[in-house]
Amino acid sequence: MSRSIDLNADAGESFGAWQLGDDEALFPFLSSVNIACGFHAGDPLTMQAAIARAGRYGLGIGAHPGYPDLPGFGRRVLEATPDQVYADVLYQISALGGMCRAAGVPLRHVKAHGALSTRAWTHAPTAAAIAQATRDTDPTLPLLVLPATLLETEARVLGLPVVLETFPERAYLQDGRLAPRALPGSSIHDPQEAARRAVMMVREGRIEALDGGFFEFRADSLCIHGDNPAAVQIARAVRTALEEEGIAVRAFAVPEAQA
Repeated sequence: MSRSIDLNADAGESFGAWQLGDDEALFPFLSSVNIACGFHAGDPLTMQAAIARAGRYGLGIGAHPGYPDLPGFGRRVLEATPDQVYADVLYQISALGGMCRAAGVPLRHVKAHGALSTRAWTHAPTAAAIAQATRDTDPTLPLLVLPATLLETEARVLGLPVVLETFPERAYLQDGRLAPRALPGSSIHDPQEAARRAVMMVREGRIEALDGGFFEFRADSLCIHGDNPAAVQIARAVRTALEEEGIAVRAFAVPEAQA
């Protein structure tokens, strides 16, 4: 059983006058944060504010690139070519990384968002494009990925550091995929249930699957979706439950790049 775990959340997902999530209330419970880069959500001022807020709380900062899909919040699969995915991801990482440098804080990781991430679980060209864009930005930059996906495979092929994450407030299928959001029970909104699942994930390395049985895995980080209406309550409950079990919440150690 791990004695520590990273707790991250997707954040900075407002856009202009449109507000989503409560980053100010959420950040104190986290150890890392994935900031939207302007394609699925976010804009320069929102990105800048999220970086500054993360810096104040001492959080590890990651780029959260997605499809160029503001109306769909990046949750619609776009038929983008691998070259387009590569350029889009490179652009977004570079934008957030430049803002981090200007703020005097490091960019610590990359995590694909929404449908772009989902597509990369099973579509090798998309996975390879994301991994290559990350490597070309900085070969020591870790990629946060779900276990047992092609995105994990492609990241390892390129020698990128890999950080494995799971979601205590999303249901899983036996094969390791997140349950589609259209399925009843795919999202967990009860903070205590999410906390129970988080402890089980860290202590046992497994979780009940929505289609029966268990999905078994190793996790370096747990993620809370910032757009979950109960995100703040879930993050508080998860952190409290972990700490009561003697599991420290702290940013993951950056793994070495693989040969």
